[in-house]
Amino acid sequence: MKTKLRQCLMPSLLSLAVVGFSTPVMAEDVRPGPQIVQETCAVCHQKQDDEKLSRISFQRKTPEGWLMTVVRMQQAHGLEISNAERRSVVKYLADTQGLAPKETEGVRYALERRLNTQESFREEPLGEMCARCHSGARFALQRRPAGEWEKLINFHLGQWPSLEYQALSRDRDWFDIATKQTAPEIAKRFPFESVDWDKWKKDKPASDSLKGTWSFSGHYTGKGEVRGTMSVEPTTNDEFKVQVTGQYADGKPFNGEGTAIVYNGYEWRANITIDGVVMRQVLSAVNGEMKGRMFERQRDERGLDFVGAQQGQQRILAVQPAYVKAGSEAVITLVGSGLSGTPSFAKGIEVVKVESASDTQMQVRVKVAATAELGINEVAVGKAKGASLAVYNSVESIKVVPEYSIARVGGNGGAVEKVEGRFDAEAWAVNAKGKPYRIGVMPATWSVDAWDEKAVRDQDLRFAGTMDAATGVFTPNGAGPNPERKMMASNVGNLKVIAKVEQDGKTHEAQSHMVVTVQRWNLPPIP
Repeated sequence: MKTKLRQCLMPSLLSLAVVGFSTPVMAEDVRPGPQIVQETCAVCHQKQDDEKLSRISFQRKTPEGWLMTVVRMQQAHGLEISNAERRSVVKYLADTQGLAPKETEGVRYALERRLNTQESFREEPLGEMCARCHSGARFALQRRPAGEWEKLINFHLGQWPSLEYQALSRDRDWFDIATKQTAPEIAKRFPFESVDWDKWKKDKPASDSLKGTWSFSGHYTGKGEVRGTMSVEPTTNDEFKVQVTGQYADGKPFNGEGTAIVYNGYEWRANITIDGVVMRQVLSAVNGEMKGRMFERQRDERGLDFVGAQQGQQRILAVQPAYVKAGSEAVITLVGSGLSGTPSFAKGIEVVKVESASDTQMQVRVKVAATAELGINEVAVGKAKGASLAVYNSVESIKVVPEYSIARVGGNGGAVEKVEGRFDAEAWAVNAKGKPYRIGVMPATWSVDAWDEKAVRDQDLRFAGTMDAATGVFTPNGAGPNPERKMMASNVGNLKVIAKVEQDGKTHEAQSHMVVTVQRWNLPPIP
């Protein structure tokens, strides 16, 4: 029974993360977090002279990190705790032993489920020692003293004794390197005590500071630009009711409502139902700005980059579309907060008419001179700044983003869904000094082809899936053995993704690499 339970629990970790974080934490019959720690956790974790608990008191983690720890206690050590009390203790630990905003910078992609991120840890010793089995972000999103990092290494070897015989470990004295070099290096780079954490604990704002109206913008790959407002109303225990009113660039609605909770003064987690689909928000909310990602709870590859500004801020979040052509006339929308006054652009861009204006959006008709300076230009509305507009004369080249990606077969009667490949075509130009600059995402015609000769022989193009020519969304085929393939192989494949952008009678083409592989069986909150 224990084996079956563990097999069922592991795929559910992501579900726990996306469901549990934005449901009410406290109720009359739920013990507060500090009480759970003292009454339940202290049964196994020894009290120190200063009332600290062994192991627990010497770690700092994100909400997702603490959730993984508590669930592991349930799986491996028989901890009996209700879902509500698990939320309660995770909330307490994330609030009191979390990470400062600066300490999560550069590695939030793991929390935000940015699936095709290529980490910088890969080429470092830490990549070979640690990030060969899980993301480097997993250890970069926690803090421990050197002794605790060494205990973690011993735990790894006890839990997975075969790791010393795996690739990148059997060719070296892995344990000696891990304890004498890796543990001190991680402790130095990710220290338990830090100036940033001390300052954040002192300056951490109350959660009520997030209430009010937020203007937001985003780019949803496969669907286009999004903009609107988000109403945030406090309820209790750092929790909120959320109402979203927005639209895509083509006018389709982007409306919904849900609930949110804030951990450690800034870690915003929400579940919001948009047009019948539950979407997850994983955002950092600091100094009147929310920034991160919003994605479908069940299909995390489907989502948008999200940036928001609180009412009272004077800021431009985005210009949609983010580019205009020299010698043309266009209507653009400025999205932000505190948009009051006359919009101003770079020399050569004339405001013909302000079509509509509010505190959060301004639609402007502009005329761009043929001699306007090419490049990235700052936009302002009164004192509000923060976004830019690209002026181009012609497209020099395009890039497919991401340049390398992984899609996954799934479904077909199985419990694990497919993971789509989703792509954008970025256009690039060259300014008068010959320096390349990014214009922005442009509509493209999409297709796929075999990556190499082996992919041709294996007929990967036939079996791996289909590309939507208009949206750049690749849908893998079903999981499981395929009787039509050699040796009844699954519908995996090695493909090139091809984008073609038409501009001024020219066709610009670019390619990227996509591997269609098997299902994701292990879905932890931090990969």
